[in-house]
Amino acid sequence: MNHEKKYLGYNVLEAARGRISWVFDTFPKICVSFSGGKDSTVVLHLVAEEARKRNRKIYVLFVDWEAQYKITIDHVLNMFSRYNDIIIPYWVALPLKTVNATSQIEPEWIAWDRDKKSLWVRNPPEIAITNFDTFPFYTYAMTFEEFVPSFEKWISSDGSATAMFVGIRTGESLNRWRTIFSESKGTYEGNPYTTRVGDLVCRVFPIYDWSDSDIWVFHNKTALPHNNLYDLMYQAGLPLKNMRICEPYGSEQRQGLWLYHIIEPESWGKLVARVSGANMGALYAKTRGNILGINQIELPTGHTWKSFALSLLDSMPVPTSEHYKNKIAIYLKWYLTRGYPEGIPDQQDGDCGSTDLKPSWKRICKVLLRNDYWCHGLSFSPTKTSAYNKYLQLMKKRREEWNLI
Repeated sequence: MNHEKKYLGYNVLEAARGRISWVFDTFPKICVSFSGGKDSTVVLHLVAEEARKRNRKIYVLFVDWEAQYKITIDHVLNMFSRYNDIIIPYWVALPLKTVNATSQIEPEWIAWDRDKKSLWVRNPPEIAITNFDTFPFYTYAMTFEEFVPSFEKWISSDGSATAMFVGIRTGESLNRWRTIFSESKGTYEGNPYTTRVGDLVCRVFPIYDWSDSDIWVFHNKTALPHNNLYDLMYQAGLPLKNMRICEPYGSEQRQGLWLYHIIEPESWGKLVARVSGANMGALYAKTRGNILGINQIELPTGHTWKSFALSLLDSMPVPTSEHYKNKIAIYLKWYLTRGYPEGIPDQQDGDCGSTDLKPSWKRICKVLLRNDYWCHGLSFSPTKTSAYNKYLQLMKKRREEWNLI
């Protein structure tokens, strides 16, 4: 497939408005997935603009992560108020689980954890959905990756074809570029900015071809509300690529943790008590090397990469160690029949690259040092929460049979 850029004689704003207009012509039900960030804010402004022209209602999904910037929450409240005449809000403040790459003791944390209510950073707003029975598909502490597809299926369960607007751009990362241009995905009427999800749901990426400068030119020229957190991050000298407004504890997002005590010191004190490892992440998330596996890692004296990996596993709490061992066992078993019958090498050229996924024990070490709990660096996806206990039992038997790790 040829993905060479083609210039069509009109600007990205005109293109986005044209795509959004087509969606309103095509789909009876429309939802915007809104995070409060710069990209999804642009999408909500544009979709709301079209909805008002047509006197249409749109759904807006916002997942509230509890332990995040108050400035972001204020912006979301402002956006919901600004468009209250045309939106049907779904402000979700339910316990959801996500990765915490700042801690091996608590490698996942649960927003709005019912057992830690006394430690909550704040209380959910009145508009928020807090009742566990609101969604028939909801299970306690399911992951965001489980919740959103289930929400999409649920919102279209009346049989209506549903468009789910998502504010991602190909210029942000290779993974997002792949999301748009995957050759295996289904599209709607051949439009590359769409992705079919089942029979009724279609995800739409109307600003997929926008650059960072396009986003900020839009905000500047329209003077429409944007999240002022970005202004403060800019003033603090944070590069655009590191500006994250969602829950800040993932392996990439943690690079901005140090800003909390500067921008919102009143929130920072609560975050340190709420999320295990937050202070450590703030101190070391920008440090290169073995502390958090950022960029180049070094082999300690007297170790091979394999022995270093086993030593790292032995140093972890047992539940965390067993979780990693299960993933690594599957990884090792897979390569035994795919070119490495004697086992993967200790290291090889390009083994820690992001695109050339060459197997090695060095790559495993990098995953462990990065606290990459779901082992994305070994090409894994999160195991479904509802199936995790069965998965543990199955892997216990398999590891005994395979005699691996």
